[in-house]
Amino acid sequence: MSKAAIGIFDSGIGGTSILKEIHALLPNEHCIYLADSKNAPYGSKSKDAILQLSIKNTELLLAKGCKIIVVACNTATTNAIDYLRENYAIPFIGIEPAIKPAALNTQTKAVGILATKGTLSSQLFHKTTDLYAHGIKVVEQVGEGIVPLIETGQLHSSEMTALLKIYLEPMLKHNIDYLVLGCTHYPYLIPMLSKMLPAHVKIIDSGLAVARQTKAVLSSYDLLNDFDVTARIQLFSNGDIEILKSILNDQFETSYLDF
Repeated sequence: MSKAAIGIFDSGIGGTSILKEIHALLPNEHCIYLADSKNAPYGSKSKDAILQLSIKNTELLLAKGCKIIVVACNTATTNAIDYLRENYAIPFIGIEPAIKPAALNTQTKAVGILATKGTLSSQLFHKTTDLYAHGIKVVEQVGEGIVPLIETGQLHSSEMTALLKIYLEPMLKHNIDYLVLGCTHYPYLIPMLSKMLPAHVKIIDSGLAVARQTKAVLSSYDLLNDFDVTARIQLFSNGDIEILKSILNDQFETSYLDF
């Protein structure tokens, strides 16, 4: 099983930000990525709908022989990962917004979080916030409209710039010094956000932490691929694969798959 692939899924192309971190840390590991762009965004769907989509993606990755599955979607993690772990005999890696490091390191006692509705309304998010952000002002902002713009190739559009200005305004009024990105699509916004935010505001996403956790879990199950091989990275999308290719600069093998 150590030669089997790492399975990764997301509600579209956003989780490729996680895939890139995993590939950089674990260059010998084969990876299979599912971009469920046809059903993006997950953040506005019901808990049951998110669960059913997560099951569908899991079943497909298992059919392709994956040894571990990374749920590269904050919304799917917060709404479905407990069920997946209880019902499948394979390790799962989840993602949640990095509230802990922001809350522990803020000097202004105010942090912002940009995330989907599905993540911000989840029990896991509130549990984490209550645990680590006592006495900290957490300015929550639903990033409505961001994922569809990214999924349709409008990452650098005037519409995106206008949305981000609206979403950042209340955070800056509260003098945040950390901005937590609570959706795997959002790291692709970092160059734009860096230009729009004051220099002292630090941006945090979960990509590297997820890659490190994936490595740790693979090691604990003796599933690391220690063979000196060229990793095969396969991406499957049920949406526009040209947009997926463009955001990755044709870096990986990409195919259309109706799922």
